[in-house]
Amino acid sequence: MESTPVESGRLLIVDDTPENIEILGELLEEYKVFFTLDGEKALEKARIDPQPDLILLDVMMPGMDGFEVCQLLKADESTKHIPIIFVTALGDSTDETRGLELGAVDYVTKPFSPAVVKSRVRMHLELQRARRALANQNQLLEVTVSERTRQLRGAFDRIRHSSHETIVRLSRAAEFKDDDTGAHVLRMSHYAEAIARQLGLPAKECEDLLHAAPMHDVGKIGIPDRILLKPGKLDSEEWQIMRRHCKMGADILAGSDSDVIALGEVVALTHHEKWDGSGYPRQLSGEDIPIVGRITAIADVFDALTSKRPYKEPFSLEKSFRIIREGRGNHFDPAVVDAFFAVEKTILAIKDRYQDNTVSHLFQVADPPN
Repeated sequence: MESTPVESGRLLIVDDTPENIEILGELLEEYKVFFTLDGEKALEKARIDPQPDLILLDVMMPGMDGFEVCQLLKADESTKHIPIIFVTALGDSTDETRGLELGAVDYVTKPFSPAVVKSRVRMHLELQRARRALANQNQLLEVTVSERTRQLRGAFDRIRHSSHETIVRLSRAAEFKDDDTGAHVLRMSHYAEAIARQLGLPAKECEDLLHAAPMHDVGKIGIPDRILLKPGKLDSEEWQIMRRHCKMGADILAGSDSDVIALGEVVALTHHEKWDGSGYPRQLSGEDIPIVGRITAIADVFDALTSKRPYKEPFSLEKSFRIIREGRGNHFDPAVVDAFFAVEKTILAIKDRYQDNTVSHLFQVADPPN
C-alpha cells in the first residue's frame, strides 16, 4: 500500500498486522506512506533516501520488537533525528515510559481514534519541519560566521605586528552596516581611554584600550542585515541572534599573541555585561566583569544614546546624561560612572571632534583633546 505522494510528509508504518497498516494508511492518506511488517526491514527503509519524516512503530512484534527497533534507530547517526510514535495496545504506563526514555516522541493506542492519530501525526510533522528549518538557519549562520571569521583571522594574522591605526580601520568593518561613517568606533574608544585614565589605570593599559575598544562590536559582522538594520524593535528570536555578536566577536579575536587584540577579545565578550548581573552573554556582575568591559559599556552606551541609529534619532545630551546616571549601580559600575562625569568636558570635546560628517577624522588615530 502506498498513498499519493504529497508535500506534507513521508511516513513509515511498522506493524506486523496488515489490518493495522491498512487502517493507518487510510487515516493518513494525505501523506506519502510506506510500510513494513518487521523491525529489520524498518531499519533498512529508515535509511533509504529520501528518509521518512516520521515513523509509526508497533511495540509488540515477533522477533525484533518496537523497543529494540527504536533503540537501534536512535543509536544510528543517520536515523536518530527521525521522530518515532509508538503504536501499542498496551495500557501499562511503564511501557510508555520505557519507549519515551528510548527516544520516542509520543504514543497512540489501539483501537485507533482517527482524530487522535491525525492530530498527533500532524503535530509531530510540524515540529519536525520547524526543527529542520531552525537547523538549516543555524547551519547557514554558522557557515557565514565561520567564513567571515576565517577571513578576519587571516586579516588579523597578517597585521598582528602592524600599527594600531590598521586595527582601528579593520574594526570599522562591522560598524559600517549600521554606522556608515565609522565615527562611532573612534568616539567610543576615546571615551573609554579618557575614563580609564581618570580611574588611574596604567598608561599602557589605557593606550591598549584606546585601540582595543573599536573591536567591541566586530562580531556584528556575523549578524544578518535584516536584524542589524531593522528599523523597529527586535522580536525575541531576532534579539537572541543579535546577542550572539559578543561571543562571535570574542571568537574572531581569540588566540592572538597581540596585547591589543587579546584585550579586544575581552572587550568584545564583556561590553554588554551589567553591574547587577542582568547583562549578556554570561550574566557576570560586579567586579567579575573585567574593568575594560565595564569602561567600554558606558562609552558604547553613551555614544549610542547620542547617535542616530536605524531604529532611533539621537537623544539630547541632557537625556543621555540622565540615562547614564540612572544606570549607576545597576547597568554600570558606580566608580566608572563617577569617572565618566569627572571627565565630562573631555567626553564632550571628543564628541565634537569626531562628528559623523567629519570624514577626515576617520583616517586618523590621534590623541583625544585635553
